[in-house]
Amino acid sequence: MTFSWISSYWPLLLTGAWQTLSLLAISVIFGFIIAIGLAFCQVSGGPLLRTLARGYCTFFRGTPLLIQLWLLYYGVGSLLPVIPGIRQSFFWPILREGFFFAVVSFTLNYAAYEAEVLRGALLAVPKGELEAGRAFGMRPLTLTRRIWLPRAIRIALPTIGGEIVMQLKATPLAFTVTVMDLYAVATKVRQDTLLVYEPLIVVTVFYLILTAIIARSFRFLEAQVPVRR
Repeated sequence: MTFSWISSYWPLLLTGAWQTLSLLAISVIFGFIIAIGLAFCQVSGGPLLRTLARGYCTFFRGTPLLIQLWLLYYGVGSLLPVIPGIRQSFFWPILREGFFFAVVSFTLNYAAYEAEVLRGALLAVPKGELEAGRAFGMRPLTLTRRIWLPRAIRIALPTIGGEIVMQLKATPLAFTVTVMDLYAVATKVRQDTLLVYEPLIVVTVFYLILTAIIARSFRFLEAQVPVRR
């Protein structure tokens, strides 16, 4: 095995790693925000909101992420250029890139899975704590912000960490819509150098290191905010 090619491809490898990290971070942050709303809709929303939220989660959890990505990129993406004025708009440089569609599809998919995690965590919060907050005269929004949601997140921390790792391992799918992530760089190296295993080993080591960092970070968080039952 030879890894001398790294000296020639390291700028491209760094760019690919940055693309992978950016895709992961953006989809997790915005997906988690959406998931909070979906979870509360299912737990305390009206019949219509509950139905819509459950339908959303069922669709995105019940269909492959790759198909969702392709529907957005090859479906919606092919319709955008025919919209009058879209090519001249400020957003066109963003909308024409595969990275945008990858971010949207990954975010929507992650939100569906995380919403189910948070829904279970919200239901797992001891009712006595919520009743105590109401007894102190807390308004619903204050009760949610200070007690219900923080306790639910603490309960769900181990699962949230696992979901982020799963999201990381899904990022290579972005390669199929022209995103130059780390896996795409490895594929280019394989095509240019005819090396089969070495580029894949480098990618594997990157994912292992990042997974270990995520796992250790969440173990640290769990130790700092232990769940009281």
